[in-house]
Amino acid sequence: MDPLERITSLVAAGQNLQPDQAAEAARLMADAEIAQAKKQAFLVAFAAKGETAEEVAAFAGAFRQMAIDPGVEAWADRAIDVCGTGGDGSSTFNISTAVSLIVAAAGVPVFKHGNRSITSKCGSADLLEGLGIRLDLSHEQLRQSLEELNFCFFFAPAFHPAFKEIMPVRKALAAEGQRSIFNLLGPLINPGRPAHQLLGVYAPEWVEPLAGALDALELSAGLVVHGQPEAGRALDELSCAGTNKIAGFGKLSQHSGALSASDAGLPECSFADLAGGEVDENLAILHSLLSGEGDPVPAGLRNSILFNAGAALWAAGEAPDLKAGAEAASTLLEEGRVARWLESAREFNAQFESTDG
Repeated sequence: MDPLERITSLVAAGQNLQPDQAAEAARLMADAEIAQAKKQAFLVAFAAKGETAEEVAAFAGAFRQMAIDPGVEAWADRAIDVCGTGGDGSSTFNISTAVSLIVAAAGVPVFKHGNRSITSKCGSADLLEGLGIRLDLSHEQLRQSLEELNFCFFFAPAFHPAFKEIMPVRKALAAEGQRSIFNLLGPLINPGRPAHQLLGVYAPEWVEPLAGALDALELSAGLVVHGQPEAGRALDELSCAGTNKIAGFGKLSQHSGALSASDAGLPECSFADLAGGEVDENLAILHSLLSGEGDPVPAGLRNSILFNAGAALWAAGEAPDLKAGAEAASTLLEEGRVARWLESAREFNAQFESTDG
């Protein structure tokens, strides 16, 4: 019995893994010499047992170690990532990407970690690229972007070479409708290792375990959130529609339970207000949000963006509470500071168009 088969037998028997065992399993998943069928058997058994917060943290820690280091330690203690696991099937607008722009315009370093669309019509990388933000900047250029813009985007495939050995089994599981730990892992393995995070998750049962995992990874502060905008719908972010479940970690560990739009000083809205579309449609929505030109942005979408931006500014320690954070985000939009920030970001990225990145 080889090492991965041995670990698979443990989880198949319902045994939780010790951190060193989970980290070993993560490294074995990235091993090119191990057959896909064995990796698939492990992931299916692991999901059937139910991954614990400690196991998820150990898995994430191993993949963080295998990630390429972009050398952004100078900003990490103040930095935040705002992202979701995806997989909620909601086809909403890219709220977390819009929030990232607002937070950067507020002066908080943003380490945005993401990919092209996998389960949605428009992924964070697709939208940012459409805005003129390059996905192929060198590490030096990313550091320059942080210096000038308080923002950098880590395009996941460029920083996680270990995933090359995992994508075939992920695709095979997805074709069967089988979720695995890799449906959770992306937001936990930001190569820049920001100290703060606003993490959205597709299912309510994962809110508290992922907060525990981020605690185990020793982040300073943040929130894990899940939205339930209406019956039968789920969101991997906060919204002004329906109810939201949250769990804090680090300095916000005392905050958990339900969170509503009124807690941010915002009105409730309809789920229909949050709809997004293809890249071009979402670019038009974002342009209207920032400039006030074009078709009006539904109030519920604008307020849901403010809700998440307020939570991000609060998590990063830039606002004393959620309501103050949402008010600050609203001011940034109304004064045109986010629009001006985006213009600066476009100009910055345009200077590298003739290079190889």
